[in-house]
Amino acid sequence: MATSGSRSGLRRAGPFSGRARIALVLLLLTAVGTVWITNWLLTERFTETTRNRAELRLALYSGNLLSEIRRNAIVPQLLARDPALISALNSQDFSQSSQRLISFADEIGAASLMLLDRDGRAVAATDRNRLGESHREAAYFFDALRSNTTVFTALAQEAGNYSFTYARRMDSGGETVGVIMVEVDLAKFEGDWARITDAVIVTNSEGKIILSTEPRWRGLELKEALQRQPAEGAIERAIRATADWTAQQADAYLRGEAVMRIDGKILFQNWTLTTFTTYTSVRERVNAVLALEIMGFALLAALVFYALSRQSALRMALFQRDATELRALNARLSREIAERERVQKNLAVAEQSLAQSSKLAALGEMSAAVSHELNQPLAAMKTYLAGARLLLRRNRPDEALSAFHRIDDLIERMGAITRQLKSFARKGQEQLSPVDMSEALASSLAMMEPQLKSRRVKITKILPDGPVRVMGDRMRIEQVLVNLLRNALDATKSVDDPQVEIILAAGETATLTVRDNGTGIEELDALFEPFYTTKLPGDGVGLGLAISSGIVSELGGRLTARNGEDGGAVFEMQLPVLNESTEAAE
Repeated sequence: MATSGSRSGLRRAGPFSGRARIALVLLLLTAVGTVWITNWLLTERFTETTRNRAELRLALYSGNLLSEIRRNAIVPQLLARDPALISALNSQDFSQSSQRLISFADEIGAASLMLLDRDGRAVAATDRNRLGESHREAAYFFDALRSNTTVFTALAQEAGNYSFTYARRMDSGGETVGVIMVEVDLAKFEGDWARITDAVIVTNSEGKIILSTEPRWRGLELKEALQRQPAEGAIERAIRATADWTAQQADAYLRGEAVMRIDGKILFQNWTLTTFTTYTSVRERVNAVLALEIMGFALLAALVFYALSRQSALRMALFQRDATELRALNARLSREIAERERVQKNLAVAEQSLAQSSKLAALGEMSAAVSHELNQPLAAMKTYLAGARLLLRRNRPDEALSAFHRIDDLIERMGAITRQLKSFARKGQEQLSPVDMSEALASSLAMMEPQLKSRRVKITKILPDGPVRVMGDRMRIEQVLVNLLRNALDATKSVDDPQVEIILAAGETATLTVRDNGTGIEELDALFEPFYTTKLPGDGVGLGLAISSGIVSELGGRLTARNGEDGGAVFEMQLPVLNESTEAAE
């Protein structure tokens, strides 16, 4: 009976009654509905405001661009009538022509001016380095010769850039004597646009992008340019969906971020100007209001909880007593935590020593196999020495020299075995430093140059444009790379067309992949075990991958292997990327 009474008393003293639960549910539903309606209304309003501002910017950009084009359009017409330039073309005396063009360029503000004779040769220019250039095959030259008006030309240059020129024919006495050319600098607008909006492009009448804040887009069509963006993973798509929940349906995605697209016509050769503006400001303003609403509902819920809690005075008294005991328990727990941390530090030191001891113990077990590996070349050396001694007595030094070369190869093999054992037994470097993986790979390939020259192996490298840095020991990283490259070369010995592909990529980790077209790996589980090897006796003792796996693990990464889908083996080394935040922490 006493137990039953106690349980019923606890139920009556419970913090939430039926009415309280209903009130909390209603409050929660009201909060969700209010937040949803607010989000919808404010998103509509702020999106429209952002779109209006984007349209105003587009009109401003179009006006500035058109003003620059028209300002330079009148220059060729004026210079084509300049008596001094016409006289220079007639007399072929251009000693003062370049200086005259420079003075005109300073007054007009044009990017550059150039005077071409009737054969298309540059006889005067604001850039004296271009004197003597032949423009006979240029579109602006022969178009100007065929026209009685000023001709505008947009030509694609190297690296996707475009040059914009005005050209006009110069006549004297009814005959054509040359062409005046004015180069218009429209690329300067790209830098101004990039500081204000996310992306701006200008397309010509053919739909080709001729100006863009994204340099890689020039020369492409807009649809093709948008499709050339880096592919995003599932995690990035989830993050983008979470970040864009306050935004409307996006017109496009730029670098994985939702943007609105605004198009506008430029009253010049059917050009089109397009801007892409992110919804960042919309999200920030909507989320700020939503945060205030959520905070208000949270405060209201806190007041409800507080009102309900005052109904249980007895429980509050019990809580105070429990709080006193809990503080004492926390103090004792803090002391225990400090003691535990100290013990864990000592344990980490002990584990490191134990790991090194385990390596040395493994070396003891390896001694028999190593002894066997060393005894074979020693016995062969003894035989070669006896043969060389006999050949020298018989006055056959050339054949004796061949025996000495073989002895030298055996000594090199014995040195390789001892170097692998030394690398396997030593501890990792305590002080690490930033390492550029591209430079480490180049150094490793340089060390492998004798092996590469001795065989015809196709090496394919896919490297990023910028540096990929990690925190580690460069010598040991190069040791891992040399081991992986040597294994790839050995795996392709029996292949008619040996190929090795090296891929370096940077994301959340620095990933270096070495892929070959050899016969693949039969036993993946035992691949990183010490003294496991698929090579013939005498070609290796099987320590390279075991050493490499240990080095990568000590640097906080991992080394994995698998068979490729099209055959061959694929080794992948992943190390933490050293970015600005991690470098500052280091």
